[in-house]
Amino acid sequence: MKDKIAKYVKIAPLVVGSALIVQMNANADELTIINYGGANAEAQQKAFIRTYIEQTGIELNILEYSGEQAKVRAMVDTGRITWDVVEVESADIARGCDEGLYEEIDWSAIENRDKLIPDAIKDCGVGIFVWSTVFAYNGDLVKEAPQNWADFWDVEKIPGKRGMRKDPRNNLEFALIADGVDINDVYEVLSTREGQDRAFKKLDELKDHIQWWDAGAQAPQFLVAGDVVMSTAFNGRLDTAIREGKNISIVWAGSIYALDYWVMPRGISEEKKKLAQEFMAFTVSKLSQIEYAKNISYGPVNMDAIQEIDPKIKENLPTSDENIKDATLQDVNFWANHGEELSQRFAVWAAR
Repeated sequence: MKDKIAKYVKIAPLVVGSALIVQMNANADELTIINYGGANAEAQQKAFIRTYIEQTGIELNILEYSGEQAKVRAMVDTGRITWDVVEVESADIARGCDEGLYEEIDWSAIENRDKLIPDAIKDCGVGIFVWSTVFAYNGDLVKEAPQNWADFWDVEKIPGKRGMRKDPRNNLEFALIADGVDINDVYEVLSTREGQDRAFKKLDELKDHIQWWDAGAQAPQFLVAGDVVMSTAFNGRLDTAIREGKNISIVWAGSIYALDYWVMPRGISEEKKKLAQEFMAFTVSKLSQIEYAKNISYGPVNMDAIQEIDPKIKENLPTSDENIKDATLQDVNFWANHGEELSQRFAVWAAR
């Protein structure tokens, strides 16, 4: 069984986009699981994948992507579904569900539904974990520790490059917070044309000092290498560097937290759908969630797991009392309604 586990975790990422996926996906006792790779994938392997294979004998083909929903849309449009379970961000599940990209969840098949936090329960998705977009700094390069987003923007006080994700999500919110908008009012302001203009104007101030990143693993890499002095980042992606003793510190004030979800592309077979939902239920069980939080600093969605996590682990999670007090939940409805237009505007702005 261990040989089987090694085979399906190690080899599958090498065959993305090939005909081999279609052949594997045709077997009813296999699932193709898509995640974001990196530290998240490693934590999933330790907490979910190995144990699930050992307990069920089901073969799991683990592939990685960078969140490209266009790939899911192409599968759905052509009816050639080669992925069974896909990890997506909060904003993507809202838009994808509205657009009919994902199958509806049969929540009667998720036996531990009553143990999940409310935000984990969506018509088209099962929440897996809570994560935050924060900013971090390299303590070897920054003499005076930054405290907030105003400091992140202040290149005179703290000279040097800033790393930012090349995406309007969160960046527009952070720009408004840096410009003095209360974190609890950010989406109200951003919902207006004046607020959007204000956010882009604030981004203009920093544009010449930004080094963009696309994949989550790049932010800590830029920080450790000294390419940037500060960077926005997914909090869990900073784990490895911090655990390795790198002089990287997280600033939680003004962070935006969200969930990642499992979804199923619309059109998968009923056999695959049943198997996929069994896998989803396994990943949000108490023991799976506790084990996951041990391996990466993302918050559990299972309330029993939240109660039983080691306090030393809990203090590094985005859902700890200290870390969440000055944070806000990403407004997925806002991004479902405005995401396309703001993404287009952001792309034009970034290209100038």
